[in-house]
Amino acid sequence: MTVKELIEASGYSLLHAGETGDEIITKTYCCDLLSIAMSRLPANSAWVTVMGNINTVAVAVLTECPCIILAEGASPDAAMLDKVKQQGIALLSTELPVFEAALKIHELIKG
Repeated sequence: MTVKELIEASGYSLLHAGETGDEIITKTYCCDLLSIAMSRLPANSAWVTVMGNINTVAVAVLTECPCIILAEGASPDAAMLDKVKQQGIALLSTELPVFEAALKIHELIKG
């Protein structure tokens, strides 16, 4: 599934579309502890978290994660919004709990 397809199919609020939308997403990952995510977040994942700050974007860049989903109504701070635009990372948000948001993405990926 591409980032663009995920944006269209998920129904989550779009905060930034990313670079091209053609980036491939093969997995879903959930974690709010950035040090754990930094070492375990698989490349090409959709990352579901409640951490709406610039450090989340840094971890996404390091792990080649093309899409971040802020769950539970979490909002990004201004620095995060600026950084996803600079780095070309898609940013979505949802009111769903982390598990439900990730499960929905998992089901979309698996078809």
